[in-house]
Amino acid sequence: MGSLGVGLVIAIIVIAIIAFFVFLHYVPIPLWVRARAAGVKMGIFSLFRMRLIGIPPAIIVDALIMANKAGLNVTDAQLQAQYLAGGHIDTVVLALVAAQRAQIPMEWQRACAVDLAGRNPLEAVQASVNPKVIETPIFQGVAKDGIQLNVKARVTVRTNIDRYVGGASEPTIIARVGEGVVAAIGGSADYKEVLENPDHISKTVLNKGLDAGTAFEIVSIDIADVDVGRNVGADLQTAQAEADRRVAQAKAAERQYAAQAQEQEMKARTQAMRAKVVEAEALVPAAIAESFRNGNLGIMDYYRMRNVLADTGMREGIAQATGSPQSGGMAPPGPAAPPPSSGT
Repeated sequence: MGSLGVGLVIAIIVIAIIAFFVFLHYVPIPLWVRARAAGVKMGIFSLFRMRLIGIPPAIIVDALIMANKAGLNVTDAQLQAQYLAGGHIDTVVLALVAAQRAQIPMEWQRACAVDLAGRNPLEAVQASVNPKVIETPIFQGVAKDGIQLNVKARVTVRTNIDRYVGGASEPTIIARVGEGVVAAIGGSADYKEVLENPDHISKTVLNKGLDAGTAFEIVSIDIADVDVGRNVGADLQTAQAEADRRVAQAKAAERQYAAQAQEQEMKARTQAMRAKVVEAEALVPAAIAESFRNGNLGIMDYYRMRNVLADTGMREGIAQATGSPQSGGMAPPGPAAPPPSSGT
């Protein structure tokens, strides 16, 4: 009985210790004491209810103490709602404290909206107090004289709290500044004007109101570097001349091929005509024989024709040997042959 009583006492003590720690977990008395000591009215049952609904009481108590000490009118219910919505209540409270110190109007609802939108409200306040500089990439523009300029700018912006939710971010600012820089360079008659007065680009870009609809307000645009690039006008003219040369070559080749095709066609026609001449010459003996049979050609007529042909061939040979110019390559006409007799 003695050993059983000792074991029972030990079990009761262990259960009591466990129950005590469980009680302290769900009823955080030290947090309640700290809140009371900081002057924050927080009921013990409110802390118990936070444990039941899954809210860490320490986060709410710390944020509430910070807000109370800064003089902000924030309740534990607002903090719990922001936490359950997935927000970062410590960042929201720090942003409100920083805005109050900098005398920037910022309400609890707007700070919570910025936080739930995925942006950092504390960074928004800090950028509004201390404007940040955005380094732009190198923008390339071409002046009217065809010279390319490479420009790098620094854009100083501060946060516009009223448009921070739903306003465009930094990439939009960079894109709009780049558009303005390229337009300003393109409007210059000479690239030397840009090199002499780079502030002309800044003034032109600022006057366009590029920060409309963005979450920032452009404070200044400073040209950090201007370099002379390629002669785009000369490159374009060279490319155009090369294109014209290729077109001219293509047209010349086309005419050449057409002439070659026509030459081949004329050669084919010449061969066809020669074939017809040979065919006609082959019919001459048969026609002469037919004339002999019909009595239309006598033997003397035949010999006279042969003499005329021989005389013509001799004259042509003499003309070619002496080199005397003859029209059409034909010999001058000789004496007229006597008319053929009608008889045999």
